[in-house]
Amino acid sequence: MRDFGQVEPAGFDLTDVPSADIALYFPDGPPKLYQLTQWLPVFEGNNDVTTIVIVRQVDAFNALLGTTPLRVILVPQYEDLMALLDRANFGAVVYVNNGWTNFQALSFQRAVHIHVNHGESDKICMVSNQAKAYDKVFVAGQAAIDRHEAALAWFDQSHLVRVGRPQLDLEVNPALPPTERTTITYAPTWEGEDEANNYSSVDVYGVQIIQAMVDHPRSRIVYKPHPRVADSDDPAIRSQHRAIVAAVNEAASHDPAAGHCVLEGADMLAVIRSTDVLIADVSSVTLDFLYLKPGAPLVITDRRTDRSGLLTESPVASVCHVVDADSIDQLSDDLRAVVTASGNASRRSMRDHYFDGLEPGESTERFWAELDSAIREHDQALQSLSRIRTVSDGTAT
Repeated sequence: MRDFGQVEPAGFDLTDVPSADIALYFPDGPPKLYQLTQWLPVFEGNNDVTTIVIVRQVDAFNALLGTTPLRVILVPQYEDLMALLDRANFGAVVYVNNGWTNFQALSFQRAVHIHVNHGESDKICMVSNQAKAYDKVFVAGQAAIDRHEAALAWFDQSHLVRVGRPQLDLEVNPALPPTERTTITYAPTWEGEDEANNYSSVDVYGVQIIQAMVDHPRSRIVYKPHPRVADSDDPAIRSQHRAIVAAVNEAASHDPAAGHCVLEGADMLAVIRSTDVLIADVSSVTLDFLYLKPGAPLVITDRRTDRSGLLTESPVASVCHVVDADSIDQLSDDLRAVVTASGNASRRSMRDHYFDGLEPGESTERFWAELDSAIREHDQALQSLSRIRTVSDGTAT
């Protein structure tokens, strides 16, 4: 290992190796920072533990500077990462995604490795064989347990820990001022890394959805796309995104008092708090809305027009109006019925299925209790090992 004082990390050096309870690990660049930033307030809010954010790419490091009171350090190289982990006193390393360099950090022996993901969603990418690599996988509730059971062979279900979704306990101010109009939000997801992970409605129904929203009487329409839609690699997604923005802007110009708007950079949880009716894809946005507003109308899209498959893979669709190729042409009429329909009991039951019946505030309590328990149990298990990687005078043994 080269001398630690001559490497290129930022935020610490050999004479300033941080000591903390938790390392919050992020392997990727700025396009995926939303996966990390949604967790920052959760860790910032616990003054009883010390959390350090470890990032591996300089652009992400620069983007995070000044945005969080948590200490952020840049560790680009593997040998520098191991030098840090060997000298720090982390009880846990927490992962928000399955970036490939997670595998490097997983080689560290003395901390418990916990995957927390970046949302509760029925997307197939939420279930991966990579889950087998972590000591524990924190999930929201029974729906996630079922999802793993349906998708993974030879997976030890005891590694799954139900903690709800702590982000939904955060106090967030509404993104928009109050209005007497019905605020209808269209919040589509992006196209994913491959076709299997493509749940986006932007390129198939997006403009028609906006038109149906505009047609709804006394409405305020909001377009809040996933952060990766505007700069999508898919030309069709980019083109239809621009068409949607143009349609919203045109509607706003015709009725300035309505408050129609595009909120590309807004906090989705803040947008939800301003939303009366949500139209979204299979994504965490749909389920966050279900939790925060179980009594409110919810519309979900199905780009494949496969109702049986949708209901199997996304149980929440059974308590929503579904937009697909067969129903999109009558969405204007359907939306009027959706806004006035009841269905609170079924949606509240579905909310419990996804979020373990936890009420606001309880997810945060359970998250920290389970994290503390995992650290203590792992520390105890280390005591029975006969070979522990230690560092003395800069040399691992």
